[in-house]
Amino acid sequence: MSEHLRAYLDFAIETAFLAGQLTLGYYQTGAQPDFKSDDTPVTVADKKAEELIRARIEKNFPKHEILGEEFGHGAAFQGASHRWVIDPIDGTKAFTRGIPLYAILMGLEIEGNAQVGVAYFPALQEMVAAATGEGCWWNGRRARVSDVSDLARAYIAFSDPRLFDRYNRRAAWEKIKNATYHRGGWSDAYGYLLIATGRAEVMLDPIMDAWDCAPFPPILSEAGGYFGDWQGKRTIWGKEGLGATNALLPQVLKLLNE
Repeated sequence: MSEHLRAYLDFAIETAFLAGQLTLGYYQTGAQPDFKSDDTPVTVADKKAEELIRARIEKNFPKHEILGEEFGHGAAFQGASHRWVIDPIDGTKAFTRGIPLYAILMGLEIEGNAQVGVAYFPALQEMVAAATGEGCWWNGRRARVSDVSDLARAYIAFSDPRLFDRYNRRAAWEKIKNATYHRGGWSDAYGYLLIATGRAEVMLDPIMDAWDCAPFPPILSEAGGYFGDWQGKRTIWGKEGLGATNALLPQVLKLLNE
């Protein structure tokens, strides 16, 4: 891996950790959320964490573009070769209820390719991080997907099952649900962490924004898996999310696209 990628990965690890520690100051304190126009919650912790991340990027990489969930695009450098895509709290619904499955997500695209990713779960003290060519690391240990090769023995993770109805994906969900061994509602980013660390095999999201998944192409690729859209394209811009082990990916794609 180039020295630049290594520096970016180290920076993202440190920044996600600091933002995560900030969020813990608000976690399980009874802080009430506001609701955005799409009826999703946002808290002061989301905003403060994104401000911290943005300030560190702007100081260390002033010519990089930034796209964040709470504050959108930065004022300058749209279309720059380097773009940070960040979610200061992925899983705000969990955060507001004191459920420890929320994460700080940071991904770096270089020339449109996702190269660096960090997902940090402060309440669990779990971090998974990767950069192209460097492997995937889980709290300092090498992370690998599971060796389950039979979809009938696979664990699948998902978020809100109602979303499959809302976005006309009920038939695909039923196929995957019936083809797998266990279906656990480990929602949002946590499901993708489980795949990267060998504890689940498939994660399915019928709707997804780029900031909800920016770290996962390099994380899952370096762990021996896949993140992308439901057609097999490795991207964070597909408006949907699929995570899977490489061994099970062909079976999953076949079911989704029959």
